[in-house]
Amino acid sequence: MMYKNITDIFFDLDHTLWDFDKNSGLTFEKIFKINKVDIDVSEFLKHYEPINLNYWKLYREEKIDKESLRFARLNDTFQAVNISVEKELILQLSEDYITHLSSFNHLFEGTIDLLEYLEPKYNLHIITNGFHQVQNEKLENANISNYFKTVTNSEMVGVKKPNPIIFNHALDLAKTTKSQSIMIGDNYEADIIGALNFGIDAICFNYHNFPLDAKIKKVDSLLELKNYF
Repeated sequence: MMYKNITDIFFDLDHTLWDFDKNSGLTFEKIFKINKVDIDVSEFLKHYEPINLNYWKLYREEKIDKESLRFARLNDTFQAVNISVEKELILQLSEDYITHLSSFNHLFEGTIDLLEYLEPKYNLHIITNGFHQVQNEKLENANISNYFKTVTNSEMVGVKKPNPIIFNHALDLAKTTKSQSIMIGDNYEADIIGALNFGIDAICFNYHNFPLDAKIKKVDSLLELKNYF
């Protein structure tokens, strides 16, 4: 199907346009070297990635704060790989991770091609649960900030996707309406169900190949989105 009435397209950033897992892995390699942590990075990441996703779920649900997320995801991962690390070093690694994360800026295949295709015809926007400073640095350093009219992040609104308040704030900032808008993201709960419950359509970028309800529109690669627009 091709959308006829859409004027504004809202994208998630991490895991949708910005290749979070790849950039995160490179960041850990860098900060472990800086801090002289002798560890098998691939083994660390195997445990870290699901732990991190679980803590982000708790963060979305307002069950933990930013500082707890940043510390606990590292602490739990070191415990999972049976490496004893002092609290002070974990705190230092946590800070270094945020400092260096946006120095790596791999995008998903097709990101630039898609944005170049959409930008002349639509108003493009970002809605992200990521932290304000880090997300802006990612957009700038990846050279994609110029494609987006507005950027809404959870820190500026005070709530996170799937809370309808953040979607409402984004629409107000973009000066558009529900019927003219669509959300594209990878996270089923935050991006897709959050948008649909709010009243705007959504397409899931299902690169992780999660099983989805047959009613959910999905693409496996970003360039497949051209079929909708």
